Amino acid sequence: MAICEHIIGGRGGQGEWDGEGAGGGRDVREGEERGRREELGGGMRGESKKGFCVRSFGTGNQVKLPGPALDKPNIYDFNTTYDEMYKDLHRKDPELYTQNGILHMLDRNRRIKPRPERFQACKDKFDIIVTCEERVYDQVIEDFESRVKEDMQPVHIINIDIQDNHEEATLGAFLILDLVTMLQDSEDLDNEIDEILQDFEGKSNRSVLHTLGFY
Repeated sequence: MAICEHIIGGRGGQGEWDGEGAGGGRDVREGEERGRREELGGGMRGESKKGFCVRSFGTGNQVKLPGPALDKPNIYDFNTTYDEMYKDLHRKDPELYTQNGILHMLDRNRRIKPRPERFQACKDKFDIIVTCEERVYDQVIEDFESRVKEDMQPVHIINIDIQDNHEEATLGAFLILDLVTMLQDSEDLDNEIDEILQDFEGKSNRSVLHTLGFY
């Protein structure tokens, strides 16, 4: 099962956060939460610790990281490598970006893949796409509607709203892991997904959005 874990793509404005840490101004993810996500494979390329093939993307036009103030974010384009981001922020204020977890996150990211990835530029196909904000969910659907259809391979696009704080993000990682495990265990996902999502909503007390897209 190939999963696009769109965990925090585009959160906080135009930022990508490609499942690998933080997003726009208010979206700081520190080491503990990232460790939780790695159980699923969020932000990672290839097989995760739980056996899922997972990749993460952003949906914004730029990568936007928290700066010294809410109105002073650090903005990069998608061609900027994680190593370049790390060195830039280390030069600007190593104490600040160490304290808020950004340097730790970028250091880990640069050892995994060179740079962030934008969802709209990806031509690979997935079985499931998970978003964690309704606005990002809408952006993904809009992108699919604008694409030229190839073989009409279906993809399930699912949104679980996760509030933008450390505790919710950590919990959200476990919820997503539970959900994709339930989906993987299905013998007939296309016909059973509605029932699975209803079951998940009841167990997690979370509302889920779902639509079917096609490649």
